[in-house]
Amino acid sequence: MLKRYQVLLNDWLADFAKDRAEKFDMSFSENIRLGLCIYYGSMVAEIYPEYKFDFSTKKVMGLIRKYMGTSKGEEEMHKTLSTIYFEARKAMEFYNKQREKDDQKQ
Repeated sequence: MLKRYQVLLNDWLADFAKDRAEKFDMSFSENIRLGLCIYYGSMVAEIYPEYKFDFSTKKVMGLIRKYMGTSKGEEEMHKTLSTIYFEARKAMEFYNKQREKDDQKQ
């Protein structure tokens, strides 16, 4: 389920996100959502090295480029995005459980 939020971005950041969204044929919101999922998933893996988040920016950009301009491109890209969103959600759930454990220890 998606919720609507108003987010204020610097001009340079909005311009970059808009440019990337257009280049990779995705909506502005989807581009921001993807960036947040990659960032937060990677952050969890950095905080908790035992957690493996296998979607670096480099890997994701390679996958998106691979699908661009192919007959199955849009379908494959949406599958990839869904997988990234799912894995990022798992990372957030792992993070929340670890934080609860850490809070109980204190």
